[in-house]
Amino acid sequence: MAPAAESALKHPPELSGTPAGEGKSRPHTGTVRAMERSDLPVVADLFTRTFRKNNQKTDSQLAGYLETVFFGSPLYTPDVGSLVHLSETSAIDSAILAMPIEYSVHGRPVTARVLCAFMAEGKSGAAGAARLARMLRAARQDFCFSDNASPVSADHWVAGGGHVLPVQSLEWHRTFRPAAAALHMARRKVKLLGKLPLQGLARAVDRFVRRSRTSFAAVPHDGIRSAPVSPQQFMEQARLMMGRFSVHPVFSKAEFDWLIAAAKLNTSLGELQCCSITDAQGKIIGCYLYFGADGRNAVVMNVFCHERQEAAVVSQLFADFDNLGYASAQGMAQPFLIQAVLRQRHLVHKHTGYFCLVTRHADLKEAAIGDGFYAGGLASESWSRLLHDF
Repeated sequence: MAPAAESALKHPPELSGTPAGEGKSRPHTGTVRAMERSDLPVVADLFTRTFRKNNQKTDSQLAGYLETVFFGSPLYTPDVGSLVHLSETSAIDSAILAMPIEYSVHGRPVTARVLCAFMAEGKSGAAGAARLARMLRAARQDFCFSDNASPVSADHWVAGGGHVLPVQSLEWHRTFRPAAAALHMARRKVKLLGKLPLQGLARAVDRFVRRSRTSFAAVPHDGIRSAPVSPQQFMEQARLMMGRFSVHPVFSKAEFDWLIAAAKLNTSLGELQCCSITDAQGKIIGCYLYFGADGRNAVVMNVFCHERQEAAVVSQLFADFDNLGYASAQGMAQPFLIQAVLRQRHLVHKHTGYFCLVTRHADLKEAAIGDGFYAGGLASESWSRLLHDF
């Protein structure tokens, strides 16, 4: 998340020289330590001042949400959590909010750390942020990444031996109903428009546009079908399809259940839903998970499919959203899907943040810059309310 979005160290205690566990004595001033629950009100205020400069007061729910996201994961320990820097007066002047996600790297489990916010305040905060940034050296990292880094942050990643993934740094946006999509976007920017009864006019314009330009309608492959499934069914299908990648999220039941529960708190994007896609013989060839609100924008979190089924799955994905009446849809670009996505009409790619990673493992690095890497959606920060609320 801007202005900086990158991940932290695997072993913060080695940097501060002090045990990071909660309940232990706090380190001396001017050092880094693991974030503790008692820090949350201060960190919430720092987050608001850093990223929501127009807000005069911190949202009363923010500290509780930070606790849910950054202390609630079944993978959480102080050694893989968030970090704070203490000034000479023992005040928190900079922080990295990070959460763990388990990945499989060529069959071995690795706990990745995903940074969801990097914030600093004042001169001491700048010094603290510099110290935190120096931790992001590839030689020290098992696996750290961000999917929403700013240009300045991306430069720091590269300087520290990291990599920027160009495809994953893009979002695709597909329009089905241009008037409704424009109205939804305008209402996000101008709250007053939400009180005006403009939906009927947008529907009338879209009916005319879609009759005159039939390419706005999404066409599925012959014989391909889809149906809603439970999150548990989606998880089981996704695990099978992720086998094509040498680096991919594990989605253990405990972690996946927690991710689903945490993602559902982001009601601003609509309802979290899962679908399965089958071919003419009834064989499951793909599945996807997305947020959707009636008549608005569908936000795709994850798409999986078997090899050589990309075109059929992507076509059905967009046909589903069109049939359900969505104005538009968006999702993170993925190398294995990009050729199928590019076949769509009325689609553009936008850059909103850099996907950056650092690792000391050569095989993970090779997979990331090649075709054997899958990340994003639930296995990232894309579902977090920190990107949309507060």
